[in-house]
Amino acid sequence: MSSVNWTVDVPIDTLPELPPLPPEMRKRLDDALSRPAAQQPEWPDAEQVRRVRTVLESVPPITVPAEIDRLHTQLAQVANGEAFLLQGGDCAETFADNTEPHIRANIRTLLQMAVVLTYGASLPVVKVGRIAGQYAKPRSSGIDALGLPSYRGDIINSLVATPEARVADPGRMIRAYANAGAAMNLLRALTGAGLADLHRVHDWNRDFVRTSPAGERYEALAGEIDRGLKFMSACGVNDQSLHGTEIFASHEA
Repeated sequence: MSSVNWTVDVPIDTLPELPPLPPEMRKRLDDALSRPAAQQPEWPDAEQVRRVRTVLESVPPITVPAEIDRLHTQLAQVANGEAFLLQGGDCAETFADNTEPHIRANIRTLLQMAVVLTYGASLPVVKVGRIAGQYAKPRSSGIDALGLPSYRGDIINSLVATPEARVADPGRMIRAYANAGAAMNLLRALTGAGLADLHRVHDWNRDFVRTSPAGERYEALAGEIDRGLKFMSACGVNDQSLHGTEIFASHEA
């Protein structure tokens, strides 16, 4: 099996020389990998798995420590009853659906829910998406109803129902990394470039109230939020937090 580089899904003969991990990080990673892990696929080529791991150990991270620290702080507020946690997204992501319209639609839904919860609960809402890496699916059996190896998510094999497509392919882990990185960058760009503006999100909710049968139940609440936004505008309130927000990423283990 030929290898792939980490940026483009194109076979290459050899992987580039990559710098070793710092000793402390190497020790922590080896300790984590030595522990029992359920739901591991049967890789046909152990050497290819090792080579792909070497690449993934050396590429830039998808998130950075500062983002993780902010999430820790906000989750502590949730635990203390000072904030509300909202998590939502796809049960399992696919490479094919990792598109701007799909990601934008998921973000929009999450933001619409967060506005209603923030107003109704009078608490800040920590927004966490199931996004940018939910490419694996746990299975109770290694064989599906057709007698084929089970589909374990795009990070492992293909949904196509053929023996060849169901072979666990380590190169898919690199494709998953590239897709997750692209999704995370788009998430940051959209939430920081006006998509998460409170007035825009409220306009979406008003459209929902006007066009959806279920929206009638939220008409009174939408009216209250509308009056609140108009009051803040009349008072000259224009805090930066009204124009953007942060959505974190999470995955089921």
